[in-house]
Amino acid sequence: MKKSILQSLGPGLLFAGAAIGVSHLVQSTKAGAEFGFGLIWALVLAHLCKYPFFQFGPRYSAATGETLLEGYRKLGKGVLVAYFLINFATMFTIQAAVTIVTASLAVEVFGLTNDLSTWSLVLLSISIIILIIGRYKLLDNLMKYIIITLTISTVIAVFVAFNKSTEGFDVQQIIPSGTIEITFLIAFLGWMPAPLDVSIWHSIWSIEKDKTTLFKTNVDDALFDFNIGYLGTLFVGICFVLLGALVMYGSGEIFSDKGVVFANQLIRLYTENLGSFSTIFIAVAAFTTMFSTTITSLDASPRAMAISSRLLFNKTWKRGYWFWILFLGIGTYIILNYLSESMGVMVKVATVISFLTTPFFAILNYKLITSKHVPEEFRPDTTLRIASLVSIVILIGFSGWFLFSML
Repeated sequence: MKKSILQSLGPGLLFAGAAIGVSHLVQSTKAGAEFGFGLIWALVLAHLCKYPFFQFGPRYSAATGETLLEGYRKLGKGVLVAYFLINFATMFTIQAAVTIVTASLAVEVFGLTNDLSTWSLVLLSISIIILIIGRYKLLDNLMKYIIITLTISTVIAVFVAFNKSTEGFDVQQIIPSGTIEITFLIAFLGWMPAPLDVSIWHSIWSIEKDKTTLFKTNVDDALFDFNIGYLGTLFVGICFVLLGALVMYGSGEIFSDKGVVFANQLIRLYTENLGSFSTIFIAVAAFTTMFSTTITSLDASPRAMAISSRLLFNKTWKRGYWFWILFLGIGTYIILNYLSESMGVMVKVATVISFLTTPFFAILNYKLITSKHVPEEFRPDTTLRIASLVSIVILIGFSGWFLFSML
């Protein structure tokens, strides 16, 4: 049993690596800086509501040996067409949002130039080369160390910030009001801990891992691996909210929407608590985390598009994955070339879109995992089914609340 658990570890860590990025470094820290401890409820609620639907990704793959995309096709071609169009419409903005944050941190770490377009091109090119040469295997092996490094540094920073704080702690939770605050809340929920279509990525990585190791992961081990990664994203998210609240809340300083300025503020959050000696260490840890997210996204979206294309057109194209990588990279660079100074806007647009599509993916994943396409013994139990239905209602309710507030 011990051996099978160790062998199953992997996709859950990739999920954590993809999730601990913009949602944590940017959105969670901003939540703490602007609302203090007041939005911890939203962070916890997002994890609870999305948990069943993220879990259904590795559950389905372990139970059937297929990705969620094969499952969507069984639900009807129209379902897969809808996913294809949604992913095509959003993947460039999402990749741009992730890349611009990484480029901003690269300016702080490496200097050389402050031009975000140049850094974005360099980062996208390096990412593509890594994927072509190593097919993400190298980064997969390093992911555990990347996550551990950032987690340890974040925990230390929070601990020191608590000890140095002389203010009383107001843990009262806040319900945002007004268009600006509600928009931020929806953006915060949208990528916390990650967009729900990352469940599809997780299912793809699960199948790829089985192919690589020649070992079939069972459902229990797949869920164990997933739960480790998921709990990790919750813990780190809370740490970032606390850090933003302890260091910046009530200080009169707000985070900038300009990438380079924000990156400088973010790194200063750590160094003001840990000391100037830690600047390089923290900057490299934050950059590495975002760079891993950049590559993860650049790897997963093309895989999903290549699989979707194959299923829709019943035709296998060996170079489909590479076509979509290049297509995504070029499209992302074009966006960044014109909007490189609008990091805040890009992040907000990407996260809001992700949140509004969350009920769609939640319903699909629930419908698939409870269908005849999954062996009965691997379907969720009554408690998880009820939790899923309640979560769907909550997610639809939040989407409706946001759209109503925009009127």
